[in-house]
Amino acid sequence: MPAPLDLKLAEGALVLRPWRPEDAPALQEAVLESVESVGHWLPWCHTGYGLDEAKAWIGHCREGWIADEHFAFGIFEQGSGALLGSTGLNQRNRVHHSAAMGYWVRHSRQRQGIARQAARLAARFGFERLGLVRIEIVALPDNGASRRAAEQAGARFEAIARHRIWVRDEARDAAVYALVPEDLAQTS
Repeated sequence: MPAPLDLKLAEGALVLRPWRPEDAPALQEAVLESVESVGHWLPWCHTGYGLDEAKAWIGHCREGWIADEHFAFGIFEQGSGALLGSTGLNQRNRVHHSAAMGYWVRHSRQRQGIARQAARLAARFGFERLGLVRIEIVALPDNGASRRAAEQAGARFEAIARHRIWVRDEARDAAVYALVPEDLAQTS
């Protein structure tokens, strides 16, 4: 049974929910604000990111929810509703009950623990609602912010995997972290 598109996960000052079509202007604004920081690591975050790209991404994300395959959340501030970034689970492997997790936080809200808290909420969703037993977080080795967020969320560093990810038209080594359900309990 597909996960509901009206799902909300809330904790403290954060609300995670599936993207909605009306989020496109806020997504475009957050991406354009973050080109210097997020864009360094994630090529889709680029100067000129347009409203059509934001709409297409949101449509792709909604299709993932409907297909019960990948689960992207906008990260919003409780109360104000301001868009803070995004997190999600993708590359779902039903045989091994695992998935990958990604996250990013808009430039003006970085270094506030948002990625850590959002990652933990998304991981709890994956373990409790999707029956996952492993969630991988993969980052370029020199992406210190993503690596710190993974560690602060409770993930354990496992390896520098050779040619693990494809970035800007080339295979790159990557730092691999993993979360299992017990990790969330240990860092609560």
